[in-house]
Amino acid sequence: MRLLETVATHAYGAPAKQLARETGLALPTTYHLLRTLVHEGYLRREKGLFFLGDAAERLGSSGAEQKRRTAVADTLAHWRDSIGVPVYYAMYRDGEIEVMCVSDSPEAPAVEEWADFRATGHAHAIGQCLLSQLDEDARRDHLARYPVQSLTPYTVRDNDALLRRLARMPRMEPVVERQEYAVGTVCAAVPITVGTTVATMAMSLPADQADRLLPAAHRLQTEIGRHAGTLTLSISI
Repeated sequence: MRLLETVATHAYGAPAKQLARETGLALPTTYHLLRTLVHEGYLRREKGLFFLGDAAERLGSSGAEQKRRTAVADTLAHWRDSIGVPVYYAMYRDGEIEVMCVSDSPEAPAVEEWADFRATGHAHAIGQCLLSQLDEDARRDHLARYPVQSLTPYTVRDNDALLRRLARMPRMEPVVERQEYAVGTVCAAVPITVGTTVATMAMSLPADQADRLLPAAHRLQTEIGRHAGTLTLSISI
């Protein structure tokens, strides 16, 4: 690791003797480790100089992605505790609804995913919020693959009814769903658009706390706006 870190400080490469001196390693040990790292793709050698290899760059990219994921998870945990609700982060990516992160606690438990979130976007606030941000062709494409199905007595009845509802939704307002995915649960989702990324932050509550839903959703929306700069950097995870 010290060798990798040291090579990374030399944009124009460095020879083995210099790397041995800077890391404090014996020269034979340095040569042995350098050969191994080159063989594994973490370093590459050109004209006696060593540079970071493709494997090290992939490692760095994975580390940056992990850092972004951690930043999002920490933000969700803060909102979970300050607002007192489980918080979900989801994206619409490659034609699919993907729940990327959920932050809940024993005091604020998340909804049990009893039916696949990807296939039931018509029924939950997360899916409705994401679909509302798409154009009509993309919505119809999604519903052709995942048609409306009744999950509870409150679920929207068919594709056309859902499309009409989505067309009426005000832009950038919280999307509310009451017991359409799970009886006894109400949900709200706040739309987030960063460039071409379609995303949402959402929350859920027991139905007997439905009066808390909209105030909590507006508070979440305010928090998202306050942290827009940080979220923009971390959102595409």
